[in-house]
Amino acid sequence: MSCDVFLELLAREASAAEFEAPLLEARVTGADPDVLAELETTKLAALRVRSLLERRARREAELAALFDTASDLAGLRGLDAVLEAIVRRARRLLSADVSYMTLSDDERGDTCMRVTDGSVSAAFRALRIPFGSGLAGLVAQTGTPYASGDYFADQRFHHRNYIDTAVQEENLVAILGVPMRLGSRVIGVLFAANRTARPFVPEEVALLGSLAAHAAIAIDNARLLDETRATLEELSAANELIKARSAAVERAAQAHDRMTALVVRGGGVQDVAAVIIDVLGGALLALDAEGGRLAVVGSIGELSEAEIRDAAAASRALGRAVQRGDLWVASIAAGAEVLGTFVLRAPGAGELSGSDQRILERGALVTALLLLFRRSVAEAEERVRGELLDDLLTGRVTDVDALRARARPVGVDLDAPHVLVVVRHDGDRPRAGFWAASYASAAHGLVATRGDEIVLLLPGLDPGGAARRVARECGASLGTPATAGAAGPVRSPGEAAAAYQEAGRCADALLALGRAGDGAGAAELGFVGLLIGDGRDVESFLATALGPVIDYDERRGTKLVRTLEAYFEAGGSLSRAAERLHIHVNTVTQRLDRVGKLLGERWQSPEHALEIQLALRLYRLSVPGGPAGDR
Repeated sequence: MSCDVFLELLAREASAAEFEAPLLEARVTGADPDVLAELETTKLAALRVRSLLERRARREAELAALFDTASDLAGLRGLDAVLEAIVRRARRLLSADVSYMTLSDDERGDTCMRVTDGSVSAAFRALRIPFGSGLAGLVAQTGTPYASGDYFADQRFHHRNYIDTAVQEENLVAILGVPMRLGSRVIGVLFAANRTARPFVPEEVALLGSLAAHAAIAIDNARLLDETRATLEELSAANELIKARSAAVERAAQAHDRMTALVVRGGGVQDVAAVIIDVLGGALLALDAEGGRLAVVGSIGELSEAEIRDAAAASRALGRAVQRGDLWVASIAAGAEVLGTFVLRAPGAGELSGSDQRILERGALVTALLLLFRRSVAEAEERVRGELLDDLLTGRVTDVDALRARARPVGVDLDAPHVLVVVRHDGDRPRAGFWAASYASAAHGLVATRGDEIVLLLPGLDPGGAARRVARECGASLGTPATAGAAGPVRSPGEAAAAYQEAGRCADALLALGRAGDGAGAAELGFVGLLIGDGRDVESFLATALGPVIDYDERRGTKLVRTLEAYFEAGGSLSRAAERLHIHVNTVTQRLDRVGKLLGERWQSPEHALEIQLALRLYRLSVPGGPAGDR
């Protein structure tokens, strides 16, 4: 029989048992012993060739599997996905019942179970194995592969009860563990295990070791990728934070520049409030120290005065803006002096960043500066106005051009007609002074305060009207009656002193007449005004007290004036008056009814009756021939 038959068996990858068939056939046929010996030698050589081909085929498959593993691991990004892929591939390549991986924890001095494939025991999946204990601890500590065909009978490593219990619960018998290295450092152990006793051949140890080497690199790459991703996320978050802070700084700088410009050009509280809302959004209310509104931008809604007062106190104590619900409150103060309060209703959920809070606080500071500056200007103007009016009233300065030059910067034209008003009051003097300064400034006039007396020089031609306005508004501001006497018009600086005296007498006369809280000029005080007025304006007095009756007589040719004289001469007796006039009593009654319609229903009151009688006497003296007889 030819030896070619063994080549044919090798070619068709026959099993080892089939290589015995040619030798058996030769023996059956009675082949020569030399032939049998040659066939035996050839058979053994063919079997060696077959074994070599099997090992090379297996190695080729292993290398292909490792190449596939490397490709698969390279395509994975997350660390967990990499670990799971390694363990799953190890189980498949070694045809193991279970595969698993532990990772070293140098701080705790142990290696902990991280990933398993094929495991059924919860205790096994939760194992932490100290270095040097069990097969896993031995591999992690020494960095050397270990294989045990029968774990529980193997005494090469230190057994621990809880480790053996978990291994027994998983029903593992044969275990192979190889280290995963990065340089000289063991980062973990890769395992393949079976639930039956079996030895692990060197090729399997080498294969799992190669897979562990790939795994270590893949784990390190995944870790670096995770760290890089985390770093990028941190950098991105930091970049967003920097951008937000940069925007906040830019917004704060813009607000600062705009508020600084307001201070330079002399803006007001409303301007500051508008800047704050333009930058922050929402709505803003500015209150003065007494709770009055200084400015409002947007709809602030209903507010609790008590809550705002408490929040403002907290803001002053902290020196910062404080939050109350969706409101932010910042105190406007200069040192210990409270000048007002900002109340901001923030947009959205009502939250403000730290930089936005600083903008609100800076707005409160700028507002305090503006209010102090305005007060300083007002105080300076008040001094100028007061000193100028004092000089006009006392006549200390005779240079009219110098007076005009001093009046011009405060907006007062001394060549225009003015009325002089003297106010008597019992209210708070500082508050009265502040009101008077504000009133005079708004009216382009002058003011001087002297104890409970306020002196005003105001543009205008109507002393009585000015006196009534001043009495009404001053009294409302003080919360107590203010009585104002007026004189004028003053048409030159030299007339101010005399007008001041007359206005003072008018104010005193109003108080003497029980008319506190009223205002009037001499022309409106009847005969009293005639007595106290410097001009002794008889015609004006007659026009006020008797004018309508005189005009009626002149237009209609009636005798109402003469009837009034007769009535008063008769002591108010209608019958005696009728006798004096030689007319019927009914005629007297009709004429007096007409007088009542012309002079008003109260013409017979004592005060008005006295003025009418005085006016009748003056009329008799001022009209040639006077009203006599029955004219």
